[in-house]
Amino acid sequence: MPRTTRRVTVTAAAALALACSAGTRPVPSTPPAAVSGPSARQHQDRFLEAAEHRLVVECLEAQGLSLPPAFRARAPDPAPAEETRPWTALSGKDPREPSLTLVTGVTGVTGCTAEARVRLYGDQTRWFRARATVDNLRAEAHARMRDDPAYRAAFDRWTRCATPVGARRAGRTAPAVAGRCGRESGLADVRARREPVELAAVRALHRDQVTTYEQMRAGALKRAAELSAPPSPTGKGGDVTP
Repeated sequence: MPRTTRRVTVTAAAALALACSAGTRPVPSTPPAAVSGPSARQHQDRFLEAAEHRLVVECLEAQGLSLPPAFRARAPDPAPAEETRPWTALSGKDPREPSLTLVTGVTGVTGCTAEARVRLYGDQTRWFRARATVDNLRAEAHARMRDDPAYRAAFDRWTRCATPVGARRAGRTAPAVAGRCGRESGLADVRARREPVELAAVRALHRDQVTTYEQMRAGALKRAAELSAPPSPTGKGGDVTP
């Protein structure tokens, strides 16, 4: 089956950052199913990152390219076309060109990163939307908490504690001060009580996207396991297909 590229809904910088997130490490040898306990989810995430990285590298190598160390989570400075070829192959466009914003408000990029995710998750657009929703559940729950009068009152007390009268607030509050004021103001208690309630509410609100995310993630874990499997006698082992 010939390999194809599809439109991917992430910015070019994010595409590179995620493609490089696994570094040069190989796909973990321990299958996700063999790990249990609190670390299982993190192991699965690393397993998927490494599988995606391997597919990106294979795609680049098929074009006679490699991912140089300089291409780490940022676009390269303006350079001759030959030096930008790895980036263009990775994200599908020259980083010096303006991004194309789609009607959904996200940016379209094609290339090896898109191809890797299509092979792992099947539908890049559905995966991006589901993952973006799940990644922002906690932030949405925190936003909902601000509508709670008890939370607002506690936050006002925290602000007065962290910024005494006559003092100017400079940058981020020191962790020790933030923790002490959280306890003294009652904000920590309000958060501990309200966060699980609001998180459950937003998960129910986005139930369809949460379900899509879990289903696509489970499918990707199976494909990543196939990728890490040793070649079969017929030579078909380790092949990942959509």
